[in-house]
Amino acid sequence: MSTRVERLPSYAIFAGVLAAAGLPIYIHAPKYFVDEYGVSLAALGAVLFGLRLFDVVQDPALGWLSRRFGAWRKGSVAFAGLVMALAMVGLFAVAPPIAPVAWFALTLALLFSAFSFLTITFYAQGVQKAGEMGGEDGHVRLATWRESGALIGISLAAVLPVALVTVTGAPFALFAVLFAGAAAVAVYAMRAEWRAGGTVDGIGFRPILSDPLARKLLLIALLNATPVAVTSTLFLFFVESRLGAVGWEGPLLLLFFLAAAASAPVWGKVAGQIGAKRALLVGMALAIASFGCAAFLGTGDTLAFALICIASGAALGADMTLLPAIFARRMSDIAPEAAEGFGLWSFVSKFTLAFAAVFLLPLLEASGFEPGMTQGASEDALFTLTLMYAVLPCVLKLVAMALLALTPIDRSYAEPALLET
Repeated sequence: MSTRVERLPSYAIFAGVLAAAGLPIYIHAPKYFVDEYGVSLAALGAVLFGLRLFDVVQDPALGWLSRRFGAWRKGSVAFAGLVMALAMVGLFAVAPPIAPVAWFALTLALLFSAFSFLTITFYAQGVQKAGEMGGEDGHVRLATWRESGALIGISLAAVLPVALVTVTGAPFALFAVLFAGAAAVAVYAMRAEWRAGGTVDGIGFRPILSDPLARKLLLIALLNATPVAVTSTLFLFFVESRLGAVGWEGPLLLLFFLAAAASAPVWGKVAGQIGAKRALLVGMALAIASFGCAAFLGTGDTLAFALICIASGAALGADMTLLPAIFARRMSDIAPEAAEGFGLWSFVSKFTLAFAAVFLLPLLEASGFEPGMTQGASEDALFTLTLMYAVLPCVLKLVAMALLALTPIDRSYAEPALLET
């Protein structure tokens, strides 16, 4: 038992690298290609949405591959890790040898394909690992290490490109190189776990999609993640153009994600007292209150926005720990060795980010908004930016709250002990 527990930090490291290749890329990549190569917001949004449509076909295939490569899992993970690292370097450290928008699409397609394969395999492995560690307590201990690592990875990846500006004139290139090194460390740290895990057996999507609770949890996850996708897509534009806080993007991002990381164990304790469902509803209410306040901010309100970052970051901590833990517990009962369940979960998260990009970026551009404008931006453009960043997430979160409140979650999946840390 002690040997298994000592290996849990490797799950945190791997989760951190995976998380760094997810949400932060949606924060940085569009603005980077706008600033460096003049690609239009509408074109970038279309590419991101097209990649997610491709995932509709790709993710089931990757789940199938994850099972088929069970006997060679360590090698397949190493190969996918290499592809992910090279794609990140190509995205940020290599001048596009073809049209910038085409290079953006190609490198992101490789990056997200490798990311999806690794995510599906990693979470399926986690279910097996938790089972070896023993029942509910195993799920809790593994989730604590894994999600804490993911939050730290997101925090570092979100702020590093901005912080590295003071170190080099090519901060994104250095970030990509550092990410490639971290990916190598993560793959090496998990090498024994892939061999110990055996094959990833699976039985397809049918047992997952035919389960009423699993379907509702996936729908709630879709609605609940969309507000985060919206605010993540527009965060840098809001800070730069609405607040006029140029240079504060990095510290504010770090504050946001550190608040999420710090709040994760707190939400576990809250769930231990009032139950997972009620705790998640409290987190959703906090998110609505914080982003509602952001709607009233204007130029120079950086301190007030910092407080909003703390509150909304704490709300994100609830989103990233409570709902995934309930879903993982459900998967352990209905499809304990199926990679497809986590393929669906991964697809939901990625689809919300693409949805935000394909609808919001073109609308923002149509309003007359021009990235990089800190002065002279039209009031209509700034109003549209504020409406999208602050008001739309509140509406979406209210819908998610209503659905969660109306969804009866059996005590065995929302029991306080499930999430107590």
